[in-house]
Amino acid sequence: MSSISHAHHNAAEGAEQDVRRQHETSHAPVAPGEIAVGVVIGRASEYFDFFTYGIASVLVFPSVFFPFLSQLDGILAAFAIFSLAFIARPIGTTLFMAIQRNWSRSTKLTAALFLLGTSTVCIAFLPANTSHGYAVIVILSVLRFLQGIALGGSWDGLPSLLSLNAPKGRRGWYSMLGQLGAPVGFLIAASLFLFLHTQLSTEDFLSWGWRYPFFVAFAINVVALFARLRLVVTEEYTQLLEERELEPIGIIEMVTAQGYNLFIGAFAALASYALFHLVTIFPLSWIALNRSQDINNVLVVQLIGAFLAILGTMASGVIADKFGRRNTLGSMAVLIALFAIASPWLLGGGKVAQDAFLLIGFALLGLSYGQAAGTVTANFAKRYRYTGAALTSDFAWLFGAAFAPLVALGLSTRFGLGAVSVYLLSGAACTLLALRINRALETDRSKPVA
Repeated sequence: MSSISHAHHNAAEGAEQDVRRQHETSHAPVAPGEIAVGVVIGRASEYFDFFTYGIASVLVFPSVFFPFLSQLDGILAAFAIFSLAFIARPIGTTLFMAIQRNWSRSTKLTAALFLLGTSTVCIAFLPANTSHGYAVIVILSVLRFLQGIALGGSWDGLPSLLSLNAPKGRRGWYSMLGQLGAPVGFLIAASLFLFLHTQLSTEDFLSWGWRYPFFVAFAINVVALFARLRLVVTEEYTQLLEERELEPIGIIEMVTAQGYNLFIGAFAALASYALFHLVTIFPLSWIALNRSQDINNVLVVQLIGAFLAILGTMASGVIADKFGRRNTLGSMAVLIALFAIASPWLLGGGKVAQDAFLLIGFALLGLSYGQAAGTVTANFAKRYRYTGAALTSDFAWLFGAAFAPLVALGLSTRFGLGAVSVYLLSGAACTLLALRINRALETDRSKPVA
């Protein structure tokens, strides 16, 4: 096992040296635009893996892995496993930060993306649970947990580098670029499922068609790996690390020194992250259970919504540069609260109302999620920003999005859609409270010492 690890380490080091030599030959500095391309490609590949699992949790897993349960219970079971990856993310970040400290950035990134692609593609090889046993369910749970470990470990710090290299007055615009990966990843995943779901019979889709997106995930991760490697080993990026501006800090030191910033950052983005799965994964399950419209039509509307989210994310950069990132995030939290109040009438209505729920929700998601990362991570001292940004994102996903589909579906089927409103309103309230605390702390720090 040690020889395999040593060989893997040597291969990663060799790849890093080859890419670095290429960069040194060109002597061209890395421009923010070039960093942005790497950020979008990297995030899109990760979100594709996650949305592939999320969509399959509704369309596939209840029938394939939980045939002994009702459709509702099968989806709830799939959603419970869905949450495991978000529980694992902080663990993955901690583990792979240690790998980076002891080996190298390229070793860490290569291992993380290899694990992410492998754990995703292995799901495609799982047999249907025809014997109604638990072995397949346990394996699925382990693979989902490994997805989370890998995603936590795949943090490359490029968004932080992008923010530090952004032109003056353009921080909001460059901060949103990394967030574009989410709607792009959903767009690719939903498009693949829509194509397979419409072109194949139900029997073929549940037998083998659903497996194809999981195979594609591995290929996408390979492309993303090289796109990111050619940046993270550049001289400019290395110099930032050597100057202790972007450094993998141990979790104990991180929490001791800047723990309050971790939790403020996580809760400041809670409304955006809570909305995330309530307009992507949860509506699929609600409409599938109630059979209020054809699921293919829902996917088509969600694809349109993904385009709106892309436009909204880009618009958030312009708005944030004009009015401030914190003001933008706070204003979006208020709009999300208003949307939450209207949600029961929209999602509980007919086709037109449900489509409106999806389109409005995706547009709000783009506007809010575009500034969800980086709005308060600037509070971290430079030395802690690399690890702090990663863990802030991990905790925001855990607190805001990990259990959103499970809780929303469970509460709505038992108490009605009004419970979903309360859930989303609580996220908006947490965001506004965290931003208020963050502003107060900034004011206190800016006061002169007597």
